[in-house]
Amino acid sequence: MIGENIQRIRYMQDLTLSELAEQAQISKSYLSNIENNINQNPSIQIIEKIANVLAVDFQELIGMKDEAGTIPENEWLEFVKELKESGVKMEELQEYKSIIEFVKWQNKQINQKKQAGD
Repeated sequence: MIGENIQRIRYMQDLTLSELAEQAQISKSYLSNIENNINQNPSIQIIEKIANVLAVDFQELIGMKDEAGTIPENEWLEFVKELKESGVKMEELQEYKSIIEFVKWQNKQINQKKQAGD
């Protein structure tokens, strides 16, 4: 899913695999493996690099946003279920708080830019 989203957006922006890899400062073969779903679990840092080059929210790359830009209820429930099944305990979620705070901050920045442009 991540790879397909990256490839779709890359095509829409008329970027080659080499161009995106170079601008994101990752190897072309690594990016190719992500796009072809050989590597289905790239790090958040890699996703952020790619998202920055493509000028999209990283949540769009990982497929957690719908066309309206919001995360559907069933996606949240599935996410929580996957966390639980992977062995993540409630108290361990605190470790991920910095990532969640970053996403909240990023969304706030995007909304402020949108409002300033209106």
